[in-house]
Amino acid sequence: MTVTVAAAGAAIALAPPAGAPAPEGLAFLLFAGSSVHVASTGWFYTVPSVRAHMRRHPVRYIWSPIALIAGASAISACVPRAELYWLLLPYFGWQFFHYQKQNLGLTALCASAWRLAPLTSAERRALTGAGLAGIAGLVARPGLLQLPVRLPEPALRPAAAIVFAGCVAAGIGCLLARPRPQRPAAFCAVYLTALAFSLPVLLFTSPYAAVAGLTIAHGLQYLLLMSLLAAGGESYGRDGMARAARLAALCNIALLGGAVLSVASDQLAAGPALRWVYGLFVGAVMAHFVIDAGLWRMRADFPRQFLRSRLPYLVPGDAR
Repeated sequence: MTVTVAAAGAAIALAPPAGAPAPEGLAFLLFAGSSVHVASTGWFYTVPSVRAHMRRHPVRYIWSPIALIAGASAISACVPRAELYWLLLPYFGWQFFHYQKQNLGLTALCASAWRLAPLTSAERRALTGAGLAGIAGLVARPGLLQLPVRLPEPALRPAAAIVFAGCVAAGIGCLLARPRPQRPAAFCAVYLTALAFSLPVLLFTSPYAAVAGLTIAHGLQYLLLMSLLAAGGESYGRDGMARAARLAALCNIALLGGAVLSVASDQLAAGPALRWVYGLFVGAVMAHFVIDAGLWRMRADFPRQFLRSRLPYLVPGDAR
């Protein structure tokens, strides 16, 4: 909760005037929250037990990432930039849905860590609905994503705001319906933060104030979880790697990979001869969505067991 609120607040405070470049501090936070966090997913491939799980599911963890990276690169190289902007609109929708799924997962982990009753279907629907309303607000104003396209539906933004308010009200109602011992302050803070995550999209007109904070918050949440995973478990893991070595591997993969992805992400405005590099970035981000959807699915046996072995205080017993 602290990471999310601080990231959104920092982005709003550092947001430059319209048309101005991001200041260095905000640019660095965006680098960490975007490229570095995506690249950190590569650390999973250094863990023997995770690699064994991936070999048992090659479509999700091997062939789908390769297909997404190759396909996005080919599309970026072949499709004119004006049409590519339209293709990026559903891509960003998927990205922000991924953000809200992580918020939902963090809230579920909070309930598990506090030994509370799992999230109800109504609580989950409220979180998902609020995220989808935020996505609708983004689609209504593609300029927030710095996409020069126009949609002929002026009513979409107020409709998104109304749905968002309804989902927030429903979520608060679900929270109040829990017995008092089942809604401690820490859990309520995490749930309400996840519920209101998309609020900046509906409040601000600056891309940095509306969107950058959400990107930074999501990325820093993820980097915190990955750092805890790398440091968790025994001082010397079953793979023989010391805790310091695991953390060093994570840092190197995240920073070096992030630097490469950051350079690739700047090639959207390049000519056709180089625009395929931007496709590599988009494909890597989508591969990150697919890989994470499998490795963080707590209802599946392996992710739950792996997380419990590293962070038993988050997944006690056989909580799902």
